[in-house]
Amino acid sequence: MQLCKIQLADGKLETGVRLDQGVRILPGVSLSQLLHAADPALAVQHHLATQGTTVPLNGVTFCAPVDQQEIWAAGVTYKRSQEARERESVGAGRFYDLVYRADRPELFFKATPRRVRAPGEKVCIRRDSRWSVPEPEVALVISPALKIVGYTIGNDMSARDIEGENPLYLPQAKVFTGACSLGPVITLADQMPAREQIEIRLVIERAGRTVYEGNTSVGAMARRFEDLVDWLGRENSFPDGAILLTGTGLVPPDDFTLAVGDRVRIAVTGVGELVNEVAHP
Repeated sequence: MQLCKIQLADGKLETGVRLDQGVRILPGVSLSQLLHAADPALAVQHHLATQGTTVPLNGVTFCAPVDQQEIWAAGVTYKRSQEARERESVGAGRFYDLVYRADRPELFFKATPRRVRAPGEKVCIRRDSRWSVPEPEVALVISPALKIVGYTIGNDMSARDIEGENPLYLPQAKVFTGACSLGPVITLADQMPAREQIEIRLVIERAGRTVYEGNTSVGAMARRFEDLVDWLGRENSFPDGAILLTGTGLVPPDDFTLAVGDRVRIAVTGVGELVNEVAHP
């Protein structure tokens, strides 16, 4: 079962359930109300049984599936990411090896809801960066009780040269206008495939031609989703819930950087595909 936020042709925003041929609208209920229910699937079934009309897919625009949740991210959770971060860093590479092996993960704040870009909207690269990449990630949808209630797709846009110059520049490398995209839907937790079956695929197109493609599996992660959520919730609370990007195992070659007009496609098994074009803020 997949939940979504949509905008109708008249501009009205609604919560819905993604179907094969359309979206079943659930009027009067927010995405968070469903996700934060004691049993999200049961809550959705209740609303499906009592109300709602179905709108064809060509009659809706998918919005980012977020209400008031904070968006956080984890880093260096895949070996490929650890290797890339060591190469990009000047004099600080060993710290990335240490965090890859440590009990405590790297966790950082990524975005507020208003900074999140929807499917089809433009993600951004910084004008003061010469080396920018997308980071395709499985995103965990977390309830206020710190329970994983769903999964979506995240794009953690990153300025590798800024972070590599000095690890203290991480916020500037990671948090800027258009630096995060989520969507297009949230698959409820009990509807996702087994972790080892979740594949992540990245395709970058330039002028209609594929300039990078790669794939990896959640099975290659060095950390468990539940452990990341546990660390995120230590000495912290999320009354509106949270979304946690879980790190990337796909890093383009060191001589590659995104350009304005590129199209980024991220596919995750069990969720779908998130597509965004690249622009300047």
